[in-house]
Amino acid sequence: MDRLLYMDAEITPNRSLSQRGFVILISLITLFNVLAAAVFLYMGALFVPLFLGLDVVAIVVAFLVSYAAAKRVERIQVSAAEITITHETPRWRQLVWASPTAFTRVSLEVEDEIPVALRLRLSGREVAVAQALSPRERAEFARALETAIWRAKNERA
Repeated sequence: MDRLLYMDAEITPNRSLSQRGFVILISLITLFNVLAAAVFLYMGALFVPLFLGLDVVAIVVAFLVSYAAAKRVERIQVSAAEITITHETPRWRQLVWASPTAFTRVSLEVEDEIPVALRLRLSGREVAVAQALSPRERAEFARALETAIWRAKNERA
């Protein structure tokens, strides 16, 4: 029998640059670097085009790492018995947090009226959740998480 989930949230990082945008950006950077390399070759600076090529490679690698990080998913599940947080990618799944629902507390840290961190706490332990969300979304998620925990606790009563 599957446990009844009061929350099964999946949080993924937002990436504002699409694949098409990435191709356009890299094409423009490459074109600019090829033109600059031609100028430097004409001036006799033979090693500058090498560094311009390394520049393009470094930018491509940075974007590939960013796109790989975008595939990481944070899953928060709330049942009457426990709260679990897992980090998942297409290749692996890691349990980050598991705690009894009845004793876990939600803590939203606010600075200058802006939510900066959302944490789950239990007996001196804590874990940050929903870090990929904007401050407004984080506050909404905190309310939804508290509601799910409240409903789960009421099932036990």
